[in-house]
Amino acid sequence: MPDQPPKPLLDGYREFRRDAYKTQRAHYAELTKGQNPHTLIIACSDSRVDPAVVFSARPGDLFVVRNVANLVPPMDDDGGRHGVSAAIEFAVSALGVDHIVVMGHGQCGGVAACVAGLDSLSFKYVGPWLEPLEPARAEVHAHHGDADSETLCDALELNSIRHSIRRLHQFPFVEQAIQDRGLQLHGARFSIHDGVLEWMGEDGEFHPV
Repeated sequence: MPDQPPKPLLDGYREFRRDAYKTQRAHYAELTKGQNPHTLIIACSDSRVDPAVVFSARPGDLFVVRNVANLVPPMDDDGGRHGVSAAIEFAVSALGVDHIVVMGHGQCGGVAACVAGLDSLSFKYVGPWLEPLEPARAEVHAHHGDADSETLCDALELNSIRHSIRRLHQFPFVEQAIQDRGLQLHGARFSIHDGVLEWMGEDGEFHPV
């Protein structure tokens, strides 16, 4: 087995130690006492979209869970290992975050795969993971008819966020936190090609920040 980190990681770590860590040493020392993030962000695993970069966040500001297509899965009490649900539960019930943001992005590969048809995927795990997108995809197709793939992907990126926020309400601890201490749920989409962040309003529509 290799006994050294990959060179890009090693170079990046050395730069971090030389610059960012040195200037934030006192902040890191404070973080050893515990974490108190204000927001849980459910984002895509896509390497081009890093919530901490988009929001200029410092270590400790955000509790981030990333997965293919930034999905909130349906609540399931089957006793399985539900990583995203566990992260949501920990952020809400243990850390007491004030906000949850479902953050999508443009040119999402998971969304594009759903538009193309999950039955065409050759991956063992990706297809079943993306199945919660199907109701949102059906709505998009019903509304947009025979639109081109780009239009359908654009619409599904947004509609998927709406559906994920609805699924958050399935978790009793989320509903309890909304009622007891005013936990707020939000939807957002980041555009890779122009850096624009869209935020979902109370009407469910997205508008540039």
